[in-house]
Amino acid sequence: MSGLTHFDDQGAAHMVDVSDKAATDRMAVAEGRVIMSPETLALVMQGTAKKGDVLGVARLAGIMGAKKTADLIPLCHPLPVTKVALDLTLDATLPGVVVRATVKTSGQTGVEMEALTAVSVACLTVYDMLKAAEKGMQITGIRLLLKEGGKSGSWSAK
Repeated sequence: MSGLTHFDDQGAAHMVDVSDKAATDRMAVAEGRVIMSPETLALVMQGTAKKGDVLGVARLAGIMGAKKTADLIPLCHPLPVTKVALDLTLDATLPGVVVRATVKTSGQTGVEMEALTAVSVACLTVYDMLKAAEKGMQITGIRLLLKEGGKSGSWSAK
């Protein structure tokens, strides 16, 4: 099916066989945003959100999400993730929180899905931590920024 690797010759979904691929160092960076009112952002800045440390909890949730990616995305390979780092930055111009995840491994397939999952789970956690203050927050802009390693080499968003 036109080069899509998760489909066989008959069009059935399958897990890609990576057994013949060389293990190489791989890295991916993804980002997303949680847009909220200035008043809700102030709760995060002042540390007065009712559920506690919004950014700390979201950072841990993102790390956990990256490690559970193969349990959530049906055709992802379970990978020995060697690094997951999340940066959560308050941005008054949004207003909101910018979430960026960096994931590394040395293996036969990349960690793009792990980085995207980390960002998604962290953004959802920010929403969960603040939903009592504002239900209309928006999770937006989740995308891959960079991937390195593997047969296809490096790629970066424009």
